[in-house]
Amino acid sequence: MAQQLLMPKATAVWLVDNTALSFEQIAQFCKLHPLEVKAIADGESAQGIKGLDPIATGQLSRDEIARAEGNPNHKLKLSEPKVRVPDSKRKGPRYTPVSKRQDRPNAILWLVRNHPELKDAQISRLVGTTKSTIEQIRERTHWNSTNLTAMDPVTLGLCTQIDLDLEVERASKGRPLPTAAELGATLEASKETEKLPFSYERDEEKEMDADAVFAKLKSLKSDRKDEDDDHY
Repeated sequence: MAQQLLMPKATAVWLVDNTALSFEQIAQFCKLHPLEVKAIADGESAQGIKGLDPIATGQLSRDEIARAEGNPNHKLKLSEPKVRVPDSKRKGPRYTPVSKRQDRPNAILWLVRNHPELKDAQISRLVGTTKSTIEQIRERTHWNSTNLTAMDPVTLGLCTQIDLDLEVERASKGRPLPTAAELGATLEASKETEKLPFSYERDEEKEMDADAVFAKLKSLKSDRKDEDDDHY
């Protein structure tokens, strides 16, 4: 992408007011007509436009201006930017090398089977195909449907794993969570989940026989006394 001057007319206003450059030099640098620059100098044009200092914006150096002022034939040149912004990529289907184009139907079949959440536009971006081809493979009307074999587009080199994961993540946003039936699981009844690993049976309360207890204690006491008598 060719470097362009920011706000040409405002820059021309500043150059007219602050330099001794010729109208032709300013016109060439700002991509204006010399008569338009003359009109700016005469106050007939660009009224109300505030001049933009190209030195402050880093688009022109003082040395370059001084060089042009000393030589009427010198053409001003834009300064090299300190930071270059990469060109924006053209949106559209991914370019696929000729050698790999025969693999696209197999990749489309793999994506349709393994990632049904992907939209046709997303598949088109991943493997560089058309929506009509995707529709034909979905509906099994493609001319070579009987010979297609589902193959991972990453393995085929048609896209990267990062690109695939990104598209899957985009398609998954906003989708409802899978139900238990879709996951192949069933929920147990609450009373089943509340069962303890060991069953504890509560003994029935029994009426205690006080007489029997006292009789037992008396018998034990008598036996102990007999043992003491025999000892002595």
